[in-house]
Amino acid sequence: MKRCAHRFCQPVWRRREQLLTPPPIADWLFDTGSLTRRLQQACAGHFRVELVDQHWARPQLNERRRLGMSARHLALIRQVYLYCDDTPCVFARTIIPRPTLSGAERHLAVLGNRPLGAVLFADPRMHREPMEFTRLQAGERLFGAAVQRLDAVPAVIWGRRSLFYLAAKPLLVNEIFLPAIEKL
Repeated sequence: MKRCAHRFCQPVWRRREQLLTPPPIADWLFDTGSLTRRLQQACAGHFRVELVDQHWARPQLNERRRLGMSARHLALIRQVYLYCDDTPCVFARTIIPRPTLSGAERHLAVLGNRPLGAVLFADPRMHREPMEFTRLQAGERLFGAAVQRLDAVPAVIWGRRSLFYLAAKPLLVNEIFLPAIEKL
């Protein structure tokens, strides 16, 4: 499939069986457990989350479609980096529709630098749909956001996304793996 060459390109998400060749970081990418927990273990206690941005906005077209949202509805968009020591390993973009933030799930709007993964995987009501995967390159919107903290920008990065449900309320988590993940 031909990729477009401007910064507004949407990622092309695929199921695992649609990937032609396994990515070099397949072990990380296909892991169905808590990415937060795995990074905490790999970083020997030097794991941290940095909240980069959190605001109300219209999600990207592919995100709205995945969540079943109309174009006029807003969602809380949370973007963070997950660090091992002082090196960013993962960029995460979470889309939380307004109705999801009602009731007991209101706390999702005030996580700050706390990891969302720890909250999701600790909740017995959590359900996760099968993951989707993408290969990102320069010129794609999500690529540009993910590599902002990097000294050297790679040609390609891999990502995955999951639609989670807490008490039947959806949120979409995009996790983009940065080059440092290969060293863990």
